[in-house]
Amino acid sequence: MKTQFLVATVLLAAAGASVQDRAFKPDKQIVFKQFENDPLELNLFLPEGWSANDKRPAIVFFFGGGWTGGTPAQLYPHSRYFSSRGMVAISAQYRTKNSHGTSPFECIADGKSAIRWVRQHAAELGIDPNRLAAGGGSAGGHVAATTGVLKGLDEKGEDMSISSVPNAMVLFNPVIDTTKKGYGAEKLGDRVTDASPVHHVRSGLPPTIIFHGTADTTVPFENVERFEAAMKNAGNRCELVPFEGRAHGFFNYSRSRISYATTIWHADRFLASLGYLKGQPTVGRPGEPTW
Repeated sequence: MKTQFLVATVLLAAAGASVQDRAFKPDKQIVFKQFENDPLELNLFLPEGWSANDKRPAIVFFFGGGWTGGTPAQLYPHSRYFSSRGMVAISAQYRTKNSHGTSPFECIADGKSAIRWVRQHAAELGIDPNRLAAGGGSAGGHVAATTGVLKGLDEKGEDMSISSVPNAMVLFNPVIDTTKKGYGAEKLGDRVTDASPVHHVRSGLPPTIIFHGTADTTVPFENVERFEAAMKNAGNRCELVPFEGRAHGFFNYSRSRISYATTIWHADRFLASLGYLKGQPTVGRPGEPTW
């Protein structure tokens, strides 16, 4: 009897995983940057009824992993949700220490390249180049933030007449201070402030929403509080949504479906306020997820 129950449980789990894999599989993959025989890809999630002639809003997500590892699949659930809401959603690959032996500065350059490439090819992708958001979690949140905040650090040889600055930012427990007060100082040598978004805040930056756990010991909550204050003092829109008692990575679909749904709900309302989305979210209100 126990054996039959175990087999049934495994089969159900496998069936659930299969459905999830299909739901979160990208609709299209496109190479946006080439390093010898090692291409970097954009994983596209296209909305129902999509056409290359559309001018849809879009969001480019960057995965976390401390600039050392990680995979674009981390943000596939987020990408599929926003594609279901009518956006072109993209989970981007970028170089990491494990994959290419690189530093955080190459991660930044790849993030900027991804935003620039999507904007440059907007007409082919059915995207409105003036409604292009950047998002990401942890180190990927850092990459997204640097595309909107930092000047320079672009890949050499790219067309600088095409902006790599997104029109909005959606950040999940992002690395926002790369000095000893935050995360990653040991990986940046004597250039700790060069890659630190909180040290480069000025007026005219993209509207931003941040989700962060108050118990995050990897990226201190104080960092995003300071960033929010600096953004508002500079006249920028910045919304910080705190998650009481939550640790780093709480927003991931694989970690907590409720936290995932709650952050998605708030991100949906933020993007709707910018004219990127219409209608109501298809996840429940915070604390009342529907799946």
